[in-house]
Amino acid sequence: MSKAETGMRTETDSMGEMQVPDWALWGASTQRAVENFPIANRPVPAAVTRAFGLLKAACAKVNQDLGKLEADLAQPIIDAATAVAGGKHDAHFIVDIYQTGSGTSSNMNANEVIANLANRSLGQPIGTKKPVHPNDHVNMGQSSNDTFPTAMHVAAAMQFQEELIPALKRLHQDLDDKARAWDHIIKIGRTHLMDATPIRMGQVFSGYAEQARLAIERAEQAVACLTPLAIGGTAVGTGINTHTEFGSRVAADLARRTGIAFAEAPNHPEAQATRDGYIEAASRLKTIAISLSKITNDIRWLGSGPRCGLFELMLPEIQPGSSIMPGKVNPVICESVIQVCCRVVGNDATITAAGFGGVGSILELNVAMPVMADAMHESITLLSRGATVLIDKLLDGLQCNEQRCAALIEQSLMMVTSLAPEIGYDNAAKLAKQAFEQNRTIRELALEQNLLAPTRLDQLLDPATMTRPGD
Repeated sequence: MSKAETGMRTETDSMGEMQVPDWALWGASTQRAVENFPIANRPVPAAVTRAFGLLKAACAKVNQDLGKLEADLAQPIIDAATAVAGGKHDAHFIVDIYQTGSGTSSNMNANEVIANLANRSLGQPIGTKKPVHPNDHVNMGQSSNDTFPTAMHVAAAMQFQEELIPALKRLHQDLDDKARAWDHIIKIGRTHLMDATPIRMGQVFSGYAEQARLAIERAEQAVACLTPLAIGGTAVGTGINTHTEFGSRVAADLARRTGIAFAEAPNHPEAQATRDGYIEAASRLKTIAISLSKITNDIRWLGSGPRCGLFELMLPEIQPGSSIMPGKVNPVICESVIQVCCRVVGNDATITAAGFGGVGSILELNVAMPVMADAMHESITLLSRGATVLIDKLLDGLQCNEQRCAALIEQSLMMVTSLAPEIGYDNAAKLAKQAFEQNRTIRELALEQNLLAPTRLDQLLDPATMTRPGD
């Protein structure tokens, strides 16, 4: 039987009765939120839902250990929450992103789904709230005000650790390999988009590799920004209605489950009234995006052509570039990744705005957390996938056009720079202008004018020595 063919059941919450689909694992509070927030028609990210599963399992285990929850109730909750953490019930987490700013509706969605799963495992029909109650048992010692910020921190930290950092490590390795392989190739450098002195292609790519290495560091620093957890603060950061050891024990359990160094926040009023650490983590994502945009845009420029551009790099041809110009191939992967970077910068602006005092962070609580969690999730996902596509579809097939690099070196007027210490700046400038006007090389004119002995001229105009001035 399809969902459309099933009936409805009547459930109640503190505000009265609600009609809930028979097949649904959620309850009245979740259904009320579904009807109240038909905005994006997109739920809170699955990563946050699964983090809620980890969190609720940890809470039940700690409440059992503290003697607050009987084992015959704790274990079914732990089992149900673990299933949620594994993504087995994502379809039952349906509350819109643009909901109550504390994430209360998502917290209740988790409480109701887990309670119904637990009760069903105990032979009871869903919707009974017996023997496991969503508030009294699944939410024991907790508030939406400390669970949602905890879940969003756990979700983001896990995404950094499992998705983005591995992708950035692959990117760094690929760029570093190219830097080593192409270190013998000399090309013309450019500043202000104009010809400058020579540089080795390996040096260029070593700069990109260093950007990727620093991106890894920034991602790791972002994880550190997310490890202090709000759990244990309950309503306003005072810890009302929970055990004094609850927060530290839950954080330790989450650290054990994830391998990430989570710990109870040292100051609960700060951990709940602000999202400063989250904003700091997002800002590091923005920096990573800017690094990726620099790398991909440079490759796009260096691959321009093939006849009327720079064409020092040869990009792999992966699809036709035009519906009207036959044979045209475009830097589509570069463009894709640059668009990813634009989105990440925009998401950073959303997260920053949601953390402003008077907008999201007001008195004892931030009330714009779901949109922050959604923006963070999207940014990590996009950067992880963007970096992977950059490697697989562009870098792996990227080639250096050594012949083109050599030709442009000889034509460059800025080769005259190495002559300036011996013939003077003004004479060197005059030589460069003459070479340009006569469409000749610096070498040709310098020889013709007997400015330096031919052997000395060869030494000074050796592009390799220009890239290693200390040798």
